[in-house]
Amino acid sequence: MRMIILVFAFLVGGMSQAQILDPVKWSTSVNKISETEYELIAIADIEKEWHLYSQRVPEDGPIPTSFVYAGNGNYLKKGNTLEGKGHVIQDPVFEMEIKYFENKAEFRQRIKLKGKVPFKIEAIVEFMVCDDSRCLPPTEKELVFDIN
Repeated sequence: MRMIILVFAFLVGGMSQAQILDPVKWSTSVNKISETEYELIAIADIEKEWHLYSQRVPEDGPIPTSFVYAGNGNYLKKGNTLEGKGHVIQDPVFEMEIKYFENKAEFRQRIKLKGKVPFKIEAIVEFMVCDDSRCLPPTEKELVFDIN
């Protein structure tokens, strides 16, 4: 019985000491362009030493950042999600030229209203981040945009 309690204590203690890495924090905002057009803005705040990959990376490279916006009948997407300038490097790990972001990345999606405001747009962003020694598995986060 003592052995079971001891093993359980080590497991619980070990789990509480395990560090969960979450180097990207996402926030959203909405910019009103006109009475019928809005811009959805997703901002990634990236911890020092980490980098977030672009939406467009070569085949066999890292997982690109991607956005899926839930349709709800109140809007239409206009074009593709745009991203900031970022950095382009010859990546030694993937052995290819890759665009990525450090510190902060901003993504913008224009929409045209079909219905009346207010309403919410839900989205999922999938992304991958790496530092100089490791990459984290692809992660999905839920985003919410409040259209007022």
